[in-house]
Amino acid sequence: MSSRWTARAHSKVNLHLGVGDAREDGFHELATVFQSLELHDEVSFTPGPETEIVVTGPHAAGVPTTPDNLAWRAITAVAAALGKPEAATGTLRLTKNIPAAGGMAGGSADAAAALLLANQALSEEIGCAPVAHKMLYHIAADLGSDVPFTLMGGTALGRGRGELLTQMLARGHYTWAIITNAEGLSTPSVFRKLDELRAAGRGSSPHLDTEAVGKALVNGSPHELAAAMHNDLQAAALSLRPDLRKVLDTGEAAGALKGMVSGSGPTCAFLCEDADTAHEVVAQVCADNRGTRGLVTTGPASGAALVE
Repeated sequence: MSSRWTARAHSKVNLHLGVGDAREDGFHELATVFQSLELHDEVSFTPGPETEIVVTGPHAAGVPTTPDNLAWRAITAVAAALGKPEAATGTLRLTKNIPAAGGMAGGSADAAAALLLANQALSEEIGCAPVAHKMLYHIAADLGSDVPFTLMGGTALGRGRGELLTQMLARGHYTWAIITNAEGLSTPSVFRKLDELRAAGRGSSPHLDTEAVGKALVNGSPHELAAAMHNDLQAAALSLRPDLRKVLDTGEAAGALKGMVSGSGPTCAFLCEDADTAHEVVAQVCADNRGTRGLVTTGPASGAALVE
């Protein structure tokens, strides 16, 4: 009988997101500081003769249950790396606690967890050595820009399209109020809007210097980090979704040290001094902004990890 393996897939927040010009391959050059969060999905995989993807949880809506699901693609990629592509069959279960399409890398985190799961489960099933961890990072980069970081976790500087990682020292522990939105926002459309704003002379120049965030993280002060946080995509996201400006204003008025669009949005992340303040931010924002939901989490957390 095949063993069922389970892993945690941790979400992320971008403490800094600097976006350069579009490259020839269509991606933008990034300088971003990632931090993993305790908010996580549960992912499990059991090898078997049939392929099945089961998605449950508070943010299951809209997550594909077909083979184009990024986590399933991770399983397929590991099977190919093991030299047994036909072994990529079984049951994948996702319990979605991370908001989908919300700039928190939920799909990427699930894929990172699936890489670990498939590597253990399929190598055991086939009876061969697992893929080397370094190779998993190469596979992760092929799957998506955020997958390598969600595999690594902690705090890291991301270059290139975000897949070239350098671990960063982070002495503090940070509390976040996360506000999700019922209406999604397409990542490609936000990048296109940023390019349009810059072409029209209305967009800010790329913020590719992460020194201020790095110093704040070393000092461990949430107040310093709040002053250093920045997202080049925020203006584009607000241009497409002006309602998010009210979300940010409400959260900061409720006591958050800093509110920022998370990644490409529409999720907004509020850095708070403590858990009480974070819960107050969630209460005020959700009361004043229809279609929003909130949660409180902390960081940094680990990357994808197998659960015993």
